Amino acid sequence: MSLLVLWMLVLAPWQALAAPADGKVILLQQAVTAPGAGDQFPVATSTAPVTLPDHWWRSRPREDGPVWYRLRFDAAEAAGSTEHLMAAYIERVCSNAEVRLNGYLVHSGDMREPITRNCLYPQLVPLPAGLLKAEGNTLDIKVQGYALQKVSSRQRAGGLSAVKIGPQARLAEEHASQTFWNVTAVQMLAVATTVLAVFLLYLRATNHKEAHLGYLGFLILAWNVLGLRSWWTDIPLDTYTVELLACVGFAIVTALTVQFLLSYSALRSRMIEAGLLAQCLMVPLTLALAGPQRLFNLSSAWYLLMVLEVLAKMVLYLYTERRARRRTFWPMAAMMAGLVLLVGMDRASQFDWMPRVNLLNYALPVIFFAIAARQIKVFGMALRSAEAARNSLDRRIAEATAEMERNYVQMAELRVEQVTEKERKRIAGDLHDDLGAKLLTIVHTSESERISSLAREALEEMRLSVRGLTGKPLPVADALADWRAETVSRLGQAGIEVDWRSPSEDVTQLLSARAFVQTTRILREAVSNVIKHSGASHCKVRCTLGQQDFVLVVQDNGKGIPMELDGKLDRGHGMASMKHRAKQMQGQCLVESGPGYGTVIRLTLPLGTA
Repeated sequence: MSLLVLWMLVLAPWQALAAPADGKVILLQQAVTAPGAGDQFPVATSTAPVTLPDHWWRSRPREDGPVWYRLRFDAAEAAGSTEHLMAAYIERVCSNAEVRLNGYLVHSGDMREPITRNCLYPQLVPLPAGLLKAEGNTLDIKVQGYALQKVSSRQRAGGLSAVKIGPQARLAEEHASQTFWNVTAVQMLAVATTVLAVFLLYLRATNHKEAHLGYLGFLILAWNVLGLRSWWTDIPLDTYTVELLACVGFAIVTALTVQFLLSYSALRSRMIEAGLLAQCLMVPLTLALAGPQRLFNLSSAWYLLMVLEVLAKMVLYLYTERRARRRTFWPMAAMMAGLVLLVGMDRASQFDWMPRVNLLNYALPVIFFAIAARQIKVFGMALRSAEAARNSLDRRIAEATAEMERNYVQMAELRVEQVTEKERKRIAGDLHDDLGAKLLTIVHTSESERISSLAREALEEMRLSVRGLTGKPLPVADALADWRAETVSRLGQAGIEVDWRSPSEDVTQLLSARAFVQTTRILREAVSNVIKHSGASHCKVRCTLGQQDFVLVVQDNGKGIPMELDGKLDRGHGMASMKHRAKQMQGQCLVESGPGYGTVIRLTLPLGTA
């Protein structure tokens, strides 16, 4: 967008000026003037000489139009001959004009209310060759304008600039360039800043905390609406109403400017807000009461007050920024100083202290762009920071949620474990009190040795089960000692030589009661298989402890497992039971056997489970 604006403001008019031009242009600055509303120059009325440009705010501040101007020129002097199509170029006429060449009407405008407002539109009037004379041509210009007292600005008072006579092709270049700078460029900037204002208002609507963006957007829109009177020539309202609305518009612009600065500096005053609202209401009321004849004096007083208000707020804003040591101080200070300088130059040009250039129409939109770009950049940075903070918050919430879920699972598992432990103790108590007592009675009262022996074995198995349900972890060294004593005793009674080897150094690991019971049962089943089915004369038992696991190996030199069970070793001799018990403890039980080669049972259990 910035490149487009640059082309519109800089390159386009120079392209129009690049065409060659021929002929001589003469500048008419001396004229005679006389008031009159007729269709011809009032020759019967007293006339007065005047030097152009003639500004009514200076020469006739309390007089309205229409006013006639008579200028004389020689066509031959302008073009060197009458072969070129001639034209008259009027750089500024306010508000409208009617032109007659040698008494004939060659250009007309609406001279009745509402008058066409051409104050910023240069006029190019073709001069028909049939009406031109080589010498002694008379150019009468009837100007309809307003006295200074009936307008709100000196630029809106009536007046006529110097007139140029020359070839139309050459003057058309100057007319196109001046029209571009006075009107087209202002319109383009208004369109661009309006788009910018809509974008700022969108940001404000989606982010309610960024109130200053809304004030800036409405400020730009209000300024563009004020600019309509500069290039909208046929506003369907009388001049007094237009000037009154312009004063109200400046009051609104002042209020929005003050509110923007207050909001941007994070300040708020109910008193100032109420005062600005009262001012917006008082401006039209006082102007309406004063009437059209005092419009300029009263509006000038209001303009001065508004300028002082904005200056005071600028000083307060810069003071706040300076105290807060914000990096925006110097950029905003530079832009505000530039704005004050532009306003001063604009006032100076109205008094003809410097060439008349509508600097505010060009520079103020640029300042709007600069301020808006700064606001959008700050807003984008804040948005990115908020997004990062939100992502961090989401991450922390996710972590907290995951932690809560883990805690809940742990609490649930702990609760289940507590309930399970309680139930185990209840079952163990029932077994010990009921079944244990009955088995013990059978052991001591039975007359049959076999029944007594079976009851004793059942009692021992029950005690082992109760220990698994309620027992506490015991040192691995104690478990190895119990296993060795039982294994050596059983194999010795069966006449089988035993070779037991286990770690001799101090063993510090603990074995859970459940792991002790299950391992005991696996070892018993393995020893029972050696005694009942292997026909072995020798049995080796090896127990090793690693960093992460516990390994128990039982190997005999018996006849091995018969061929009919090859590949199905878990079908007989309690093999499936041993493997199932190992799997319950997240371990494994492997069986290796062959006819005539004995059998090897290898039990591996993780220490964490064991």
